[in-house]
Amino acid sequence: MCDRQPEDTPATGNLPCELDAFVGREAELAELAGVLDGARLVTVTGTGGVGKSRLAARAAARIAPPDGVWRVELAPVLDPAFVDHAVVAALGLTDHTARAPRETLLDHLAERQLLLVLDGFEHLVGTCAQLVAELLGRAPGLRVLAAGRRPLGVPGERLFPLAPLDEDEAVDLFTDRAALHGVCAPDGAEVRELCRRLEGIPLAVELAAGRLRALSPGQLLDRLDDRFRLLTRTDPDAPWRHRTLRTAIGWSHELCTPKERLLWARLSVFAGCFDLEAVEYVCGGHGLPAEDVLDVLQELLAQSVVSREDTATGVRYRMLDTVRAYGADWLAATGESDRLRRRHRDWYLGLATWCELDWFSPRQSEVAARVEVELPNLRRALEHCLSEPEEAHLGQLLAGSLWFCWVGCGRLSEGRHWLDQAVRLDSGHEPSRLKALWVLGYVAILQGDTVAALAALHECGEEAELSVNDTAAAYAEHRTGCLALVSDDMAGAEALLRSALDRYREIGELNSNVLMGQVELGMARAFQGDLAEAVRLCEDVREICEDHGERWARSYALYVLAYAAWREGDQVRARELLADCLGHAHSFRDLLGSVLVVELLALVTVTEGDAAEAAVLQGAAARMWPSVGLPLFGSAYYNAPHELCEATARERLGDERYEECVRAGALLDREAAVARALGARPADPDLLEALPAPRTGISPDMQEPAASPTRKGGETAG
Repeated sequence: MCDRQPEDTPATGNLPCELDAFVGREAELAELAGVLDGARLVTVTGTGGVGKSRLAARAAARIAPPDGVWRVELAPVLDPAFVDHAVVAALGLTDHTARAPRETLLDHLAERQLLLVLDGFEHLVGTCAQLVAELLGRAPGLRVLAAGRRPLGVPGERLFPLAPLDEDEAVDLFTDRAALHGVCAPDGAEVRELCRRLEGIPLAVELAAGRLRALSPGQLLDRLDDRFRLLTRTDPDAPWRHRTLRTAIGWSHELCTPKERLLWARLSVFAGCFDLEAVEYVCGGHGLPAEDVLDVLQELLAQSVVSREDTATGVRYRMLDTVRAYGADWLAATGESDRLRRRHRDWYLGLATWCELDWFSPRQSEVAARVEVELPNLRRALEHCLSEPEEAHLGQLLAGSLWFCWVGCGRLSEGRHWLDQAVRLDSGHEPSRLKALWVLGYVAILQGDTVAALAALHECGEEAELSVNDTAAAYAEHRTGCLALVSDDMAGAEALLRSALDRYREIGELNSNVLMGQVELGMARAFQGDLAEAVRLCEDVREICEDHGERWARSYALYVLAYAAWREGDQVRARELLADCLGHAHSFRDLLGSVLVVELLALVTVTEGDAAEAAVLQGAAARMWPSVGLPLFGSAYYNAPHELCEATARERLGDERYEECVRAGALLDREAAVARALGARPADPDLLEALPAPRTGISPDMQEPAASPTRKGGETAG
């Protein structure tokens, strides 16, 4: 019943687990906690390698705001225009609308109490300052903890300058990290002198500890003395601690073998984390045979130049930003920067191509997880291609090939960002641009941006016909049919979708997109009352999906089959199909698929006899729609089940009770709403016959809507 407390699981955030011990800093942690209690914006500042990120993460982990702690890693972001997208992604938000990501953030944060940790923002300080100022001004429950080499400069900012470790803590850190490398380095005069020379900078201390497999503390000290005298003279105007850190990194670099230095430099082209296969392809060759890469990488791991992470997609590696920047300087000095960026681009273009093909396979879930973890590098490749005129066609191909990520994995807003950039470029390579155009049209449809969708699909269709590109022509026609479907032009939708499916058969195209076209045709037939044909079409899709291990398109086929089952009075089957459908849609972060199912489950629930629970589900769906777009596409056909459910629930509950239940549902976040929707409900077999006619002018069999609401842009695709 609607008077139960919302079954909402508190958000825990996305702070990464610590893989090694946090040494020292207890005084700073206590002081920082006190500062955070009294200020909404605190910025931890200090030189590179002093431990700002680690201290901020440890301090944030001790705080438990109701809506969690969320960390945004900004070091891999090069384009200031992508800062908002990066924050949206870090918060795990799914927004299918055409609104700017800033609006999504403001809407999400408006009534939440959470801590946002911004890490590595110094190269984007102007953009980040403006974002933080606006978020704090409009989200009273938000606090921000930033970590960077300089302040943000936002009014109300409290600065927390972080000094290096004191000598005792530096020695403890050195000893702890030495033990990780299997070396006992007891506290002694040489270790203490070494830590003093390194000025207690944690990164420098860890790099030194990584050398203990080959050198004693005394040997380290001798070599470090030489390196200090040599390197500090070359940059006399630099702040002492900056010189110390660069000296420590440079000294560690000097102790590397030529192959280790070369790999260190080449690894700097990666953004975020990376795997061994990528390293072997991108960094191998030209003085570093691919078969040697693993051995050399292991040495860099042993020396703490590279760190290892165990993730859901396997073992991955990462470099600290300061270490990466040092390697990038050396890469530029070798003259290899352009070649390595092209190698990086080629690898991730190949990865996207492989993932697009594997999306239509039993590995669909693996593809979704792989793309999630590879996004920083995919973005880096997109930035490179779309900023180089001669590589524009590769950027268009990459943006288009990632359609399954934008559409199937809940990243419409980010996809729109890249696709808009891509189609504006004149690449001179028509097939790549045509692919980007139809994908842009698809994304715009799902965002409810009819005008942009029509423009992109019309241009794609015309150019495809002129260039005799049968594949692009089929996709343009298919997506125009999809637009007609959500615009209530059922005759136009059916004609366009049948023609597109014929084109697909002629060219031998079969994938998730093609199957979605058949599902959409099934929906059009169902809306026109031909349930038998709708079931035949979608059972065929279901069978093909099960043969190929495909789950995403299958979930939409199940939705149509559930709709048909409800229309035929089989509520048990309808609920089973919808539960299966919702589980898959939610796992892929497909918000559109999820909210459609919740809407239909509300109708099934009221048909089963639980009007209060149906109203709760309608309230939950109402909360989800603003992140999807125009509720139920503004379509009278899609809206008919909602109207019927509401009319029946209101009649059974009364207006006051109905609104109370809707408000209860609106308190559920997406996770809680999905869990609630999947709960079993008792059936009322007499209700189906007793259902009153809807009060919206929609005929009981829902074949003919009384009037179609005006859609955005006022156009349909006939």
